[in-house]
Amino acid sequence: MTIARIILVILDSVGAGAAPDAKRYGDAEASTLANTARHVGGLRLPNLERLGLGNIVPIEGITPVKISQGAHGRLTPVAEGKDSTSGHWELAGLELRRPFATYPDGFPPEIIQEFEHQTGRGVLGNLAASGSEIINELGDEHLESGRWIVYTSADSIFQVAAHQDVVPPEELYEACEVARRIVDRYQISRVIARPFTGKRPGELTPTHGRRDFATPPPRPTVFDNLRAHGLPVVGIGKVNDLFAGQGVSEAIPTQGNTDGMIKMVETMARVEQGLVVTNLVDFDSRYGHHRDPRGYARCLEEFDVQLAMLLSRSHDDDLLLLTADHGNDPTHSGTDHTREYVPILAAGPTTTAGVALGTRRTLSDVGATIADVFGVEPPEAGTSFLKEIS
Repeated sequence: MTIARIILVILDSVGAGAAPDAKRYGDAEASTLANTARHVGGLRLPNLERLGLGNIVPIEGITPVKISQGAHGRLTPVAEGKDSTSGHWELAGLELRRPFATYPDGFPPEIIQEFEHQTGRGVLGNLAASGSEIINELGDEHLESGRWIVYTSADSIFQVAAHQDVVPPEELYEACEVARRIVDRYQISRVIARPFTGKRPGELTPTHGRRDFATPPPRPTVFDNLRAHGLPVVGIGKVNDLFAGQGVSEAIPTQGNTDGMIKMVETMARVEQGLVVTNLVDFDSRYGHHRDPRGYARCLEEFDVQLAMLLSRSHDDDLLLLTADHGNDPTHSGTDHTREYVPILAAGPTTTAGVALGTRRTLSDVGATIADVFGVEPPEAGTSFLKEIS
């Protein structure tokens, strides 16, 4: 049967156990799915279970199945770093050969001074921190002064936060575009706008108005190859931002996982061929970074319910791929991503049941498979598993 459309769902940060080089990143004990399940006394994910999630890694509450409804396996991260940008690029067939620059002690004065000069506002913070913590810690001073709250993490990100009643979101986005131009020469992966709301410190919370300003991929991805052949690539969620628009024919922003699932189903009703790729960010941004395993477990179970709707709306010529870009174990120390394998689940009428894909060498096998399905030039990395699942 010919595959006309691929639905690629990226469960942001849903890792499947420590990668071979995890110790180098301080993540040897990380395992997002397994540790989350253990912490809450087991997960209930019947739809993912039927697809073979429990066959990939032992997960309390998830039973391995003798014959899964699709194909199951895990992908090994190869790109340097464990951030969303490098993870998404690798899924699209581009393996980052050198890591992005990180500034765990804050950004150098020349970056901050130039940012202040060009935006006309001063800067508070300039340190590695959790977003929710730093906006509440510096909230009073920000509300009084109107100065930007700038922070980073172990990843290569320049984050700018501002209260939406003090700095209109459009001004924040414009400032982040300024920052993007400034940090280009410093090899920083992303500039992230973080508008927040609330009346007083302790009650300040980020809104869904987050926006990512990424450096563009340095070489073509499978997205570019699809577009060169006139095939649509619809990016839902932060996909378009992470690729700086490169190779994406239509960008659809979202406000969390549920909104992402709704917009994915709406898109499937009108886009009948090509690639629809969705990033579901809540696992990562709301629960992983905040080290909230109960919230993470609840988010997984909510997605599993919504997955049934997605499967019911699939066409006979669809291929559904579920995977992740990195880990973010909510039981791990710190607040940053974790270096992990990621699951790969393939489903749909075009997929042979019970296929074990094993441990794949790279996340880029996804991009290679997408290219193989549509008969376009393969990306620079990855090995297609199309013949194994068909």
